Amino acid sequence: MKILLAIDGSSHTQKMLAYLTTHDELFGSRSEYTLLTVQPPLPPRARAAVGKEIVDGYYADEAARVMAPATEFLTHHGLDVKSEWKVGPAGETIASHADEGQFDLLVMGSHGHGSLGNLVMGSVATQVLARSKVPVLLVR
Repeated sequence: MKILLAIDGSSHTQKMLAYLTTHDELFGSRSEYTLLTVQPPLPPRARAAVGKEIVDGYYADEAARVMAPATEFLTHHGLDVKSEWKVGPAGETIASHADEGQFDLLVMGSHGHGSLGNLVMGSVATQVLARSKVPVLLVR
């Protein structure tokens, strides 16, 4: 099974990774895992002021900061993972990457704000659920 793990470095990501590693009967080492983190785009004026090279370095550094602990955790549990990062609106970018990559499953942590919180604040998980054609497993 080809599984996309959407991560943001939060405690919700840690819970999702722990869930994944404790449910070997569902996942296991026979699956193919890809970690994905999405960086929000910097404002256009900031990008123009500092230049493309610095902006690209910033995005890469932020992605590495999020990816390193997750990669280490999964490797420690015997799972081989690939890592990818994108820049854009999180929900839309995760959903389109899952669809384009022809993943069998998308797994992500959810903050669990509830319907009122989603209405007021919006939710990456809600956006992914609305946009993705790939089955989504939310871990709260």
